[in-house]
Order: sequence, then structure tokens, then C-alpha cells
Amino acid sequence: VQLQASGGGLVQPGGSLRLSCVASGGTVSAYVMAWFRQVPGKEREFVSAINRWSSSGAGYADSVKGRFTISRDNAKNTVHLQMNSLKPEDTAVYYCAASSTVILSNRRNAPAYAYWGQGTLVTVSS
Repeated sequence: VQLQASGGGLVQPGGSLRLSCVASGGTVSAYVMAWFRQVPGKEREFVSAINRWSSSGAGYADSVKGRFTISRDNAKNTVHLQMNSLKPEDTAVYYCAASSTVILSNRRNAPAYAYWGQGTLVTVSS
């Protein structure tokens, strides 16, 4: 599966952005889909994941819980990350990822994902 992420940009603190990850060559509902983020000099960090087939049981990093929402649009073969109440510390390159084999207990680990999008930059600054 190939993944194309988009939707990043510059936003003021407290603002919102919606990231999108369009898949081709595979059906998003058949994969665990996730978002990670990375800043220079740091490891890629888990943000959120949604289970295959069902939209229930989405998981979030503690740092984004209550502010970010992951969702899947099967008709458009797309996964979204709605980001509200953005903070400067949310600034990073955001990557979408997919795995057909990752188990629930391991879905926060980047090496568990075989497919990655190219990343989209989110900058939160006044």
C-alpha cells in the first residue's frame, strides 16, 4: 500500500488542522492505520492509531488525548487526524503509517509498521 499524507501547515496556538492520509494499492480498513510525529534529533513518536475493520478502540498518546481525533473514511480510502487546541509542542513532521500484522499491544511502536507516507509538516507558532 502507498500512503500520501497532506494537510500540514502553519497555525497559531489554539488553532486546528486536519491531516489526511490517502491510501492506494490497498484498503485502509484492512490495516491498522496510525499517525506518528518526529522533530529533529528525536525518535519518531506515536500519536494515534485506529484498528483495522472497526473504528472502535482508537488509541492516543497521552499528550494529545482529548485534543486529537483519528477517523477513517472508507469511501475515500483515507484516514484523518483532526487536531484541535494545538500547542507549540505539537510542532513536528507528521507521518501516517499502515500495518496489516501489528497486534494491539504493539501498535505504538514505529518499527511495527511496514508502510509509511512521506510526512507533512505542522508548525504551531504565533
